[in-house]
Amino acid sequence: MDYVDRVREQWARRLPDLDASAAEVTARITRIAALLTAQTDAALAEHDLSRQELDVLTTVARAGRPLRPGEIRTIQRAPGASVTKRLAHLERAGLVERAAASHDRRGVLVSLTAAGEALVDRLFPEQVGREEEAISDLDDDDRRELARLLAVVLRRVDPTGR
Repeated sequence: MDYVDRVREQWARRLPDLDASAAEVTARITRIAALLTAQTDAALAEHDLSRQELDVLTTVARAGRPLRPGEIRTIQRAPGASVTKRLAHLERAGLVERAAASHDRRGVLVSLTAAGEALVDRLFPEQVGREEEAISDLDDDDRRELARLLAVVLRRVDPTGR
């Protein structure tokens, strides 16, 4: 019996006519996400980074080219003010630099510094390691099936399809 089973039992006693069977899946997704998030937050705190700031760094790293702040906002689905605040912190930390776009001096392009690239190349594999540990009891077939099923749910709830 895990945490979700115990919570469902408690709700079944309080509201016996409520079918909360969806929680067998959704509450576990939420719980797993919260626990992995807490692990990531603790690891990033050692580097004075938030998950959202790491997301900015990895977004630019994955793009393989400088990005406009608006592109970062679109990719991350984050408010402009939040992205601006994250970029300011990352710039002060020497992890990104902002430069005027050569073809449009009003535009700004964000790129990783050498220190930012080195940090992403160290922290992202650590993140993947935490995720690997979380699913290490699943064999390859189970992983593929779980990924397939979660993709079905994600397509249902993610209006952007991203």
